[in-house]
Amino acid sequence: MIPFSPPDITEAEINEVIETLKSGWITTGPRTKELERHVADWCNTSKAVCLNSNTACSEMTLRLLGIGPGDEVIVPAYTYTATASVVNHVGAKIVMVDCEPGQYSMDYEALERAITDKTKVVIPVDLFGIPADYDRIFKIAESKKALFKPSSNEIQWAIGRVIVMADAAHSFGALYKGMPVGGIADFTNFSFHAVKNLTTAEGGAITWKDINGIDNEEIYKQYMLFSLHGQNKDALAKTKAGAWEYDIVGLWYKCNMTDIHAAIGLSQIKRYDGILKRRKEIIEYWDNAFKNMPVETVSHYTAEYSSSGHLYPIRLLGKCEKERNKFIEKMAELGVSTNVHYTPLPMHTGYRKLGFDIKDYPNAYEQYKNVVTLPLHTKLSDDDVAYVADCVRKCL
Repeated sequence: MIPFSPPDITEAEINEVIETLKSGWITTGPRTKELERHVADWCNTSKAVCLNSNTACSEMTLRLLGIGPGDEVIVPAYTYTATASVVNHVGAKIVMVDCEPGQYSMDYEALERAITDKTKVVIPVDLFGIPADYDRIFKIAESKKALFKPSSNEIQWAIGRVIVMADAAHSFGALYKGMPVGGIADFTNFSFHAVKNLTTAEGGAITWKDINGIDNEEIYKQYMLFSLHGQNKDALAKTKAGAWEYDIVGLWYKCNMTDIHAAIGLSQIKRYDGILKRRKEIIEYWDNAFKNMPVETVSHYTAEYSSSGHLYPIRLLGKCEKERNKFIEKMAELGVSTNVHYTPLPMHTGYRKLGFDIKDYPNAYEQYKNVVTLPLHTKLSDDDVAYVADCVRKCL
């Protein structure tokens, strides 16, 4: 039996968690702050913030940017709900863009057409761990600069164009033109969920590029306030002698990361180079194995970018949705768990209630109808990797 995505937990993670439990400090504290420093180092940014999920990171960033009712935020139709649901959470309008024909990526020409004087943010997604075309996205944002109408938010004024907020849930450790994802978009949100390459069980992180005229420490402090009820001292700061008093400076949220979760991440990030290397080995084996099969794969490694190798989707060429589902059943009968990434957002009930219709996103449906995601993770042995390829061949 080959599970789809079990966490790669070693004695190092277990021991780090035990030490945290023994330390007497298990909520947000020194280990969370240390993980933030490691994340910033990986992304070559001045600061990073760790919270309890990518979703929290995305929503808090929209709130930091002052996004709300009357604003529009552009998202792709081909993604997980967390990319778009946060837009709804802050009261802004979701503007959805189809895929490029024959691709999973956002249609950049459609993105350009979708920008109006109400557009404040675009959220590109690094699907499967493959970076979006950031050069093209920034070129579009600059070309539409005259349309941009900032609110009273100082970051909007400082950036002066549509803000690029990357959904990099899949792509921690990926490179775009030699630069680490996390230091390319204006703001980048990562996921450290249990199924991700690097996990904290539940968790996520935010990084951002330096912004002229904006103090990174002030940005960091605002994230801390948002993530802890608007309280101006966290629990660790309140333990100092005579420092019990605090103020609630805003009626905000609760989404901090704990030191227990950070302990897992600290052990993972110390061996993350090896995790990325093993994922690349598996991907290269399958790329070669599937060359002469009637399937289409994605390019994880090119001269322009290097993926984090998070997911391995294949399209069953010439097959329909029903045949794809039968393939998944047959793979399961052979002991191989697979998945589908993703059912496009307009096909889900919650988005249909908002008026979205998959008929308006034909390219997204074409990508979805015959895609299957294979179980790619670092718990796979070489024999497992070969067995998965053999099962694909048999089921085809």
